[in-house]
Amino acid sequence: MESTILVCFASYTLLLFLVMWLTGRRGAKGNEAFFRAGRKSPWPVVAYGMIGASLSGVTFMSVPGGVQSGQWTYMPLVFGYVLGYAAIALVLLPLYYKLNLTSIYTYLEQRFGVRSEKTGALFFIISRLLGSALRMYLVVFVLYEFVFRAWGIPFWVPAVVFIAIILLYTFRGGIKTVVWTDTLQTTFLLAAAVATVVAILNNLDISLGDLMKSSSDQGYTRMFETDPTAPKFWLKQVLSGMFITITMTGLDQDMMQKNLTCKTLRDAQKNVMTSSFLFIIVNILFLCLGAALLAYAQQTGFDLPTAVNSKGEVYVVADKIFPSIAFSLSGFTAVVFILGMVAAGYSSADGTLTALTTTFCYNFLGFGQNGKSNPAKELRVRRWVHVSFAVVYLLIIVLFQPFHRDSLIDTLFFIAGFTYGPLLGLYAFGLFTKYRARDSWIPVIAVISPVATYFLHRYCIDTWDFDFGFVILLINGLVTFLLLWLSKPVTGSK
Repeated sequence: MESTILVCFASYTLLLFLVMWLTGRRGAKGNEAFFRAGRKSPWPVVAYGMIGASLSGVTFMSVPGGVQSGQWTYMPLVFGYVLGYAAIALVLLPLYYKLNLTSIYTYLEQRFGVRSEKTGALFFIISRLLGSALRMYLVVFVLYEFVFRAWGIPFWVPAVVFIAIILLYTFRGGIKTVVWTDTLQTTFLLAAAVATVVAILNNLDISLGDLMKSSSDQGYTRMFETDPTAPKFWLKQVLSGMFITITMTGLDQDMMQKNLTCKTLRDAQKNVMTSSFLFIIVNILFLCLGAALLAYAQQTGFDLPTAVNSKGEVYVVADKIFPSIAFSLSGFTAVVFILGMVAAGYSSADGTLTALTTTFCYNFLGFGQNGKSNPAKELRVRRWVHVSFAVVYLLIIVLFQPFHRDSLIDTLFFIAGFTYGPLLGLYAFGLFTKYRARDSWIPVIAVISPVATYFLHRYCIDTWDFDFGFVILLINGLVTFLLLWLSKPVTGSK
């Protein structure tokens, strides 16, 4: 089995390099291809590829696994995504295209000043490095647990292999390559989910309708949490989904860099709105997969993977439900699962490395400023920056292993709430007020805001047993906005 998996992994990797070679033959070359793809990407290709880039290995495993404890209460979050994408299409994309931006954080420099630009870029780098590295960690973790551990290979070896492959196929083409490889990743990721559901239905000899009826009877398809104090109260989920999308897509260089490769603003808007409705369908598919996994466990007596926490309590490890059942079901589902995970891992990391390189080059090294450039020098610098971020990315993956306990999706959104919150407040203040905040104060405010939000979060839990859930992102953004307002900015036009 392990040999078969490695052959499939190698074959898929070769297919990626074929796509890289094909996309590198025509059109923009060098830094223009790496940063902007010549702004000639077809919007349907970008829209389809964004599914894989947005879902990642965390969604691939945590959303199906989360059905066991959270039912379908994830869906209101997805409904909020649609509202968030509408805001991106109507507010942010017109701004980015009007200013002809390569890095979206250049807007902060034009609106407030250099310190604001670097603060926004730094918060993105921290957010993306942590978030994307943890997503990639999950892929490496699964391969290690189910393939490499049996061979006595250390955890860091598959981590190095994955990062090296991603570095190689993005090194030359950058975002131009990523736009097209993401379509391949999306196809394999969705195919893996569909194939696993079909295999389980065939194994249990039931129809999809029977599965959904049984799941509904057991409460697994419950979608709306009605307790306002619960972290996944439906209104919190909708608001969180909206602002998570605005920040983690609209204010995220990784996701917006793909959108900004479209030929026109109208194409980019069509891409964003198409993606938003596709996410509803795709997430329903993954929740159906979660229901199928639980039905299989119940009817076959399969023991769900468990662990013991620091209090000595036994709990089900959500992130291991899908791989455990996939590997026990058949060799086919094991291979399909691995290919889906590999696709999810690649799609999460390749765009991130490209976006981190773009942000650092434009917002810290001054690429494209003052109309002066040295293409040969910038090419060399860009390559060194790209390699450096790959090394940091690898270190985060390896160092996180001892801290992995349960579902990563909640962890990722919790981290995002504190790291993307200042970005949300900064952009909201810039777009919806006529004030010019004092540029020198903004780095301090961006640090104070998440710290104050964290203590407010803990106070509400300890005092009233009230958990903000993912709404912590909105609270953080509001605190940032308020501090900017109270810092006595000088009135002026945008």
